[in-house]
Amino acid sequence: MELRDYLRAMRRRWWLILTAVLGSLALAAAVTARMEPQYATSVTFFVTTPTNGVADAYQGGLFSQQRVKSYADLLTSDRLARDVVDYGGLFITPDEVRARIRPQAVADTVMLRATVVDGSPDMSQQIAATLAVRFIALVEGLETRPGSRTPSVKVEVVGGPRLNPAPVEPRPVRNLTLAALLGLMMGTAVAVLREVLDTSVKSGDLLGELSGSPVLGTVPYDGSARKEPLIVAGGAQSVRAEAYRRVRTNLQFVDVDDPVRTIVVTSAVPGEGKSITASNLAISFAEAGKRILLMDADLRMPRVAEYLGLEGAAGLTNVLAGQVSVTDVVQPWGRGGLWVLPSGSVPPNPSELLGSQQMAELLDSFRARFDAVILDAPPLLPVTDAAVVAGRVDGAILVTRCGRTTRAQVGAATDALRAVGARVLGCVLNMVPTKGEGSYYGYNYGYGYGYGEPSVKDIRRPRGSVQPPAPVDSTSTRV
Repeated sequence: MELRDYLRAMRRRWWLILTAVLGSLALAAAVTARMEPQYATSVTFFVTTPTNGVADAYQGGLFSQQRVKSYADLLTSDRLARDVVDYGGLFITPDEVRARIRPQAVADTVMLRATVVDGSPDMSQQIAATLAVRFIALVEGLETRPGSRTPSVKVEVVGGPRLNPAPVEPRPVRNLTLAALLGLMMGTAVAVLREVLDTSVKSGDLLGELSGSPVLGTVPYDGSARKEPLIVAGGAQSVRAEAYRRVRTNLQFVDVDDPVRTIVVTSAVPGEGKSITASNLAISFAEAGKRILLMDADLRMPRVAEYLGLEGAAGLTNVLAGQVSVTDVVQPWGRGGLWVLPSGSVPPNPSELLGSQQMAELLDSFRARFDAVILDAPPLLPVTDAAVVAGRVDGAILVTRCGRTTRAQVGAATDALRAVGARVLGCVLNMVPTKGEGSYYGYNYGYGYGYGEPSVKDIRRPRGSVQPPAPVDSTSTRV
């Protein structure tokens, strides 16, 4: 990944980074609030070696600096801790004394600093005062040679013991700053990791590359589509409606030398919006003056009749079973040239029905009666129904949900279509976000096209049988 890829991942998943930072700040604030205040008392020692002359002074200085490093470890020794407890009359253990002492050898000097940190300022002072006395005595005892009364090293207190009146811990500013930085790094790491592991399709270019077919259009995400899925009434002039019209236009130019009359609309997995796409695509063709039949070939989870507000108890399955005639179940919709054949009763063998000879003959008869037949088929990967139908029609459209369908699913769906010899006319990238990186940059021209399509509530369901349109001439304009 390049730098711009990392920046894109951070910008796309900024909420993850923000959540990590806020979570770290909240945790740090909670821990800081529960911490007991700690007070520090410091004492500074000066280490010297008796010398004679300048040369001896230089050598003595080097010797003292080496001794300071050893004395830093001596400050936390068991022997000194026991002396501090015994002489100070403390009611704590030597290990607890050692845990409270923080030695520091001042670099390039002969000075040594000891800081005693405790939750009680009085205890901190008492330990530091006793430490100053017992540390000097311990050093003199260790540095005095046998038979001599003068130690080779002299240690003096030159500062303290001095108590810091303000608590040295906790440090809210430091803790919160470190927590914010840690949260930023964790959030960024998670965002980049999710970007690397995310194999979903987010662009039309990638969709076209994976499917090996043209992208007929991209449809923006619309939160109101669940309540108003069709591009009629108030939604007829929306950006989403224009997107479906663009798909219709592009579909007309897929192959001008070999126009298609029967089209299957399918997807890789459920939940990608294929039924809504098929319905709106049929509506967009009808509003352009075409005679269109929308057939619900999803015999497992039919949705077309529900979306269009039609009666779906009898339909395609009943026709294929010989229970009713086509003229009894084909229903007109709206005031244009759209006719709808619902799925009918849910059968126990959908694949067999869709692959039957009756289905082939039915499609042939519809080719002569309508300018185009659009079939809403089940998803390709869970069941084989769509592949069976796709092998009997002129072409298939693959609907892919932006940011959800994975690259492997698109590839598997395309392979399933080509395995049965189906012609993939193109793809539709559905539910493209309207904001952020890779968003749908559509325009709502607002010219008032005035198609006048009725809303679902205004549709009147037909009573009795309805005669479909008469066969069209061979010279009529095709889709």
